[in-house]
Amino acid sequence: MKIEASSIKKIREKTGLPIMDCKKALEEAGNNSEKALELLKKRGIEIALKKNERETSQGLISAYIHTNGKIGVLLEVNCESDFVGKTEDFRELLKNIALQIAAMSPIGIEKKDIAPEIIEERKKWWNEEFSGKPEKILKKIIEGKLDDFYREKVLLEQTFVKDENTTIRDYITAVIAKLGENIIIKRFVRYELGN
Repeated sequence: MKIEASSIKKIREKTGLPIMDCKKALEEAGNNSEKALELLKKRGIEIALKKNERETSQGLISAYIHTNGKIGVLLEVNCESDFVGKTEDFRELLKNIALQIAAMSPIGIEKKDIAPEIIEERKKWWNEEFSGKPEKILKKIIEGKLDDFYREKVLLEQTFVKDENTTIRDYITAVIAKLGENIIIKRFVRYELGN
């Protein structure tokens, strides 16, 4: 089966992966672009999982000031090598993550970063708000509300402001697959004038 260069180019533009990886995915997917993208995404997740345990002692600290001058972010993102830390892709990742933090105001990087007392307080509110519902239904409502809360307030669970079909976790996974190194968001601080 002949794979058109234009098809490879489109996949490469969407993923940033090497030409041969894009071509191979198209061949495996029978020249179906959507299936090829799914294959590449699955491979990216597998690569990220394999690299998940590797030490990340390099990286960069980035500062972002929003154009109105009223919101600022300090962010540390780590990778495995100084070489990757200096790449344009890594710098773009930092910029995009800082923009995400400025725009969406997360309170933690992962679910485990949210203080248990905040979760208990939310559950208490929802229990009061939906009191009178049968226990089984109330439990489902609270689980759904908690999932919504995490998607709103946990950085890795948030929808990426530049691509509504991607979470920040998926975005970082794609960059890990592309650069071939483990990458973690170490910490951040968001400043807002008056808060």
